[in-house]
Amino acid sequence: MEFNYFLTSYLHESRASGRQHFNDLVDLAVTADRLGYKAVSLPEHHLVNILLMPSPLQMAVKIATLTQQIEIVTAVAVLPIRNMRIFAGELTQADILCDGRLVLGIGRGAFAYEIERLGIAMESTRARLDESLAVLQALLTKEDVSWEGEFYQFEPLTIMPRPMRPIPMMMAVMDIDGIYHCAKRGFHIQTTVLSATHETLLQRVNAFHRGKADAGAAGRDLTLSLQRMAYCARDEKDAKEKLELAYGYYSRFDNVFTGPGLVTHGFIKPLPRGQTIEELEENLLICTVEKMIDRLGMYAEAGIDEVILSAGMGASHQDNLAAMERFASEVMPHFSQMNRPAVL
Repeated sequence: MEFNYFLTSYLHESRASGRQHFNDLVDLAVTADRLGYKAVSLPEHHLVNILLMPSPLQMAVKIATLTQQIEIVTAVAVLPIRNMRIFAGELTQADILCDGRLVLGIGRGAFAYEIERLGIAMESTRARLDESLAVLQALLTKEDVSWEGEFYQFEPLTIMPRPMRPIPMMMAVMDIDGIYHCAKRGFHIQTTVLSATHETLLQRVNAFHRGKADAGAAGRDLTLSLQRMAYCARDEKDAKEKLELAYGYYSRFDNVFTGPGLVTHGFIKPLPRGQTIEELEENLLICTVEKMIDRLGMYAEAGIDEVILSAGMGASHQDNLAAMERFASEVMPHFSQMNRPAVL
């Protein structure tokens, strides 16, 4: 099992310097490369202060210039808000500048607040994603592409420059049937469980492995990634402090993910949560080294290929760097050679 560090990008109202904020994220990516993490993941969100990154491709290129081997994953690029005729060229340019280390994670968008303020009806995003993905794949693989669809109509055109390779694509999916069908089509899969049960996770893993098997040769190298909020604490006191920060983060996340979307000057208002802090602890990986190894072992045994560690709950930059070091030196070695059976 391998590990991917998610640049969560939580911009606090109390320290709202965009320059320092993005410099810190780049520093985390450089540290992840030095410590041997497989990848870093970059969100895409607009108009709000959590998961804030208006241009993941710009950030990917910046990171590539300062790192040597780490993969750089968009997690996820929101296709329904983009024009694929422009995005295909931007993507190709970014992949060239990233020396072929870019992985395109894609999705339809999670926050109605931002999607609808960008002029897209949230209920249309599923259909828009499907057509946008089809257009993007055509533009990346063919020349003189024309289109006549619901959202795209255009005369023959060829995006330039031409891609230097097939860019790996990963779908962000939570629905069990969706995981199966996306894997069967040859996509890497990223999922998360949020407050779902371990049994739900196992169902998603099984769906992925069935889809991978049914994809035949196209599924041979597909991977399943699980995103979890995670922080490798130095002790129980540190874990408790970071759990409290995470609870505050999710009081904002809930507001725009499932709630009313109350935002003032770009900062999301925290709302009361139905979940207790003790219940939240059961769903997160905010714990000491020993507990971290035990909990991650369950994911490895379940059939997860990669865990995406999201640590941006509001801890200081220094604390995040120290936690990354602890995780790399004391946790990662336990999983570097682990063998596990395929789940069918």
